[in-house]
Amino acid sequence: MSVRDFMSTNVITVPPETKVSVAVNMMKENNIHRLPVISDGQLVGLVTQGTVEAASPSKATSLSIYEYNYLLNKMTVKEVMETTVRTIEADDFLEDAIYEMRKYQVGVLPVTDQGDVVGIITNNDILDAFLDVTDYNEDGTVVQVFIPKDRPGVIFDIGKIMAENDLNIQTLMVTHQGTTKVVEIHVDKEDGVSVASKLREAGFDAKEAAHYKKVD
Repeated sequence: MSVRDFMSTNVITVPPETKVSVAVNMMKENNIHRLPVISDGQLVGLVTQGTVEAASPSKATSLSIYEYNYLLNKMTVKEVMETTVRTIEADDFLEDAIYEMRKYQVGVLPVTDQGDVVGIITNNDILDAFLDVTDYNEDGTVVQVFIPKDRPGVIFDIGKIMAENDLNIQTLMVTHQGTTKVVEIHVDKEDGVSVASKLREAGFDAKEAAHYKKVD
């Protein structure tokens, strides 16, 4: 999976000379929380609700609402934007984006392609990607198979059993619990019991774990 597959491509950007009040209104109107700042076609910063709040006068000051709005109308994005911006390439793996976001404790990465900003990926996009790869929005049943880590050919063996019994795999994931691999198989809702039973007959430690209900 690449970043390109899950990034948002409808990216709203602003130039550095944009007034902060204008940027704030743009974020409100478009229900977004950050705007990449572009100058001469290059990414030079990122303005977010957080950077605006950090640069705004404290509520403890004696400024009136009119004075406060006056300041927002005078300040430009250049004065409040974050200039150290982590980015990710569109064709990088989604895992690379997750690692970068975790490592640098950021919730968003502008996505570039040969220097041009072509998208943006956020925490919410990552969560949407997880739901997509797990087929969460489709009716189905999860069957878990617990495997010693040193057992080879497991996926082939499971696939063969499924094929021999005319059972369909929606998605398949492999995770780890200590020294055990957990193969999570998402199957048609009505097949969960049959899949777990056939795998146990073949000597696997398998159980029907959960049902997914299609989300409207």
